[in-house]
Amino acid sequence: MNSSVALAVTHHDPDQRMERQIAQWLPVLQQHYAHLAIIVSADTHYAAPTKPSAALSVQQLPAQFPAGVAALGHVRQMVVQQAWQHAPHISHVHLCDFDRILHWVEHYPEELAQVVAQITHADFTVLGRTPRAFASHPRTQRDTEALINHVFALASGQAWDVTAASRGLSRRASVYLAERCADPTIGVDCAWVLCALQQPELIVAYYATEGLEFETADRYPAEIAAAGGVDAWIATLDASPQQWWLRMQVATLEVASINQFGNHARCTQR
Repeated sequence: MNSSVALAVTHHDPDQRMERQIAQWLPVLQQHYAHLAIIVSADTHYAAPTKPSAALSVQQLPAQFPAGVAALGHVRQMVVQQAWQHAPHISHVHLCDFDRILHWVEHYPEELAQVVAQITHADFTVLGRTPRAFASHPRTQRDTEALINHVFALASGQAWDVTAASRGLSRRASVYLAERCADPTIGVDCAWVLCALQQPELIVAYYATEGLEFETADRYPAEIAAAGGVDAWIATLDASPQQWWLRMQVATLEVASINQFGNHARCTQR
């Protein structure tokens, strides 16, 4: 266990497709981190362990809380603060989506342990994907996220993959972002990085990973079998206009967040 890092995860699973993974891998995640903070969407049923644990905190959003990517930045800020509140002794928080971290610990546990140690060396660590991990995603994600990353590079001067939604944050980075970057949307994928890069006192780092590869297939074994394999199932996603529409909505919010910084965001990597 890394006694100085807490994990903060957002959990959205209204169809309860992640229950097997959670039962199997949550105990393993608790061996990696000093504390695990989970924030659960209003329409997700999550059966918290019957025995309360000082190393686990769970908060469910109220029914009236805005849903979707337009409010995701607010949710991420909330779960990071939840981690600090319940584990005041830690030095860093690792933010990730629950489905991604479950896939990561199952398939790349050694890399995850390295990452947990790595994020303690900076105030703000952007965890992106290797070219192979990025290419594992459906085209609906690859094309739209490549566009986001391109616009981010124009604004920052950094050719980073910023759309995997996993970050390492020190306490001073968390405080700074809470005060200076109140973007309520999924645009925090970009806005938080640009905010951090503009603060000379913050050490900002980038780390490309294999473990942030495409994780969604973990939850659809029956559909994959019916389609004839993972590649065939992914092809059905790429053939769906709705999937393109959803991913383009995300891209629009992300680019809008970048645009708030205008031509003043370009920074030098530290």
